[in-house]
Amino acid sequence: MSDIKVRTGIPEDVDGMMQLALAACEENGLTRPSPAKLLNEIWAGLNRDHGIVGVIGPVGGKLEAAILLRTEALWYSEDMTLVERAVFVDPEHRGAKIGRANMLCDFAKAAARGLGMPLVIGIITSDRAKGKVALYQRHFGPEQGAYWVYGTKTGAWKDEAR
Repeated sequence: MSDIKVRTGIPEDVDGMMQLALAACEENGLTRPSPAKLLNEIWAGLNRDHGIVGVIGPVGGKLEAAILLRTEALWYSEDMTLVERAVFVDPEHRGAKIGRANMLCDFAKAAARGLGMPLVIGIITSDRAKGKVALYQRHFGPEQGAYWVYGTKTGAWKDEAR
């Protein structure tokens, strides 16, 4: 049995979360990341302020993977939903026998069940989209929509900054 587990992130995980978040933005961000905005979202989630973070890795150390979930009302409703902000597995751990992305999906479903809220989770990427869609279909069922991005592609901001 594996000792790899998803645990609820705590404030001591802030540095590891910021490293993962910046790496996720580097790979999939549509625009240049704002470390201050990232920190605000992550810090709130780590402190269970309208959100929760699931992490894989040692407390206060380098994290292997994480999911940031926030509770909010959708723009047209007062009802609360659990909304995924980011799911990211460090590239070093993507090919591992233990599927960290699967574990993060299970964490998200458990959080939604525990809170009694619907989960809104999606994929916005220009890289390996088909595999990610298949993973989400296995966990969450058929997709209920899609995204289109016009005028750029994920990760393109890095090339423009050079």
